Amino acid sequence: MSSARTLAALGFVLAAAGPLLAQSDGDPGGDALPARATSRVALPEIDFYFPEGDLDMRLARLVKNAFFQGQVRYNFVKGDILALLRYRYYARERIWQIGVFDEINFDRIERLSNDFQRSRGGLVQVEIPRSINRRAFFLAEADRLTSNKREQLFSTDQTNTFVRLGYQIGTPDDSRSNAIVGESRSRVERLFSAYRNIGPGGFGLTGALTWSFDDLGGDFRYLRLEVEGLKRWQGRRGRFAITRLHLGAFPASDVIRPEEPDPEDRLSIPLDELFRLDGRERLKGLDDEMYGTEEVHATLEWFIPWFTDGDRQALKARWENWYWVAYAGVGNIGFEDAIFSEWKDYIPDVGFGFESSFRVSRYTFFLSAVAAHALDDRGGFNGRLTLKSSNR
Repeated sequence: MSSARTLAALGFVLAAAGPLLAQSDGDPGGDALPARATSRVALPEIDFYFPEGDLDMRLARLVKNAFFQGQVRYNFVKGDILALLRYRYYARERIWQIGVFDEINFDRIERLSNDFQRSRGGLVQVEIPRSINRRAFFLAEADRLTSNKREQLFSTDQTNTFVRLGYQIGTPDDSRSNAIVGESRSRVERLFSAYRNIGPGGFGLTGALTWSFDDLGGDFRYLRLEVEGLKRWQGRRGRFAITRLHLGAFPASDVIRPEEPDPEDRLSIPLDELFRLDGRERLKGLDDEMYGTEEVHATLEWFIPWFTDGDRQALKARWENWYWVAYAGVGNIGFEDAIFSEWKDYIPDVGFGFESSFRVSRYTFFLSAVAAHALDDRGGFNGRLTLKSSNR
């Protein structure tokens, strides 16, 4: 597997998806069905992540009660690629979704290796609204796993079949919360939480239980629990803070290779399903992704407006909003539940950044950046940036 083949796959996916999804009849990024579809050519939603080098593009179309979306995510540094197609049907009391995906992830570029891991599969998801701010989820998914990495040879040509039950308090168009209770690959990653419509009273709560079983052709057995809570605190003169607490654990998993020295190789859990502590959505100053079966982290983001509802001209754009953001976080991860009480192993993290929006022609762009430092030998000083386009 080479980066050239990955580039060819990217071109093929874009060529195949373009004619089908070139017109957008509404909002291409949200999950809520617009009241009335419009017919016009639209700029696709594009996200760019730096320094990771990720380009995330979504093209969508609404046809009556059905929503079609294609997504391609490509990493220009490592050659990672994700292609995802999904179909959502909005019934009177249910929202049905069918999706198929193909994802290839390569090793870190500094290792000069073509080692890869690949996941292909499909899913069926049912969303059951209980009220405007509460909904239940059911997901059934089958993943076919392939890898040539030595540490992942046990999962080569294996299948992970699982079901997931989830419940969400908050708005239905929050991609990060939806990734907990439903499909996780299509989530929109953000540096900060201000864009998230958290829920009634500024409070949101999302939880899900995943059961992987080996009764219908699967090769893994485990229970996975994930919970996240959000709270917005309003201050004076437009200032506000958002606190976040995330917990993850595997209450049960089979030990199928007791002779292996590393815990991730002993357990009947695919490496992609393990929790991780990384440098963008979790602790922003970490250099490497850390994996484990038990994970906890909390963050605090304090937003201070420089200007809002503005009309400032700069760099051929009209700048509408700008918030300075002070950030702090702390977290821990491992393979034993003792990590929750081992306070000396928690990683503190601090940073400072901004979040802004500007318009060019009729299109809106959102720009976020942060400089963060993990106060631990497992982290360092990192700068991260996100640029998002929208045609709303």
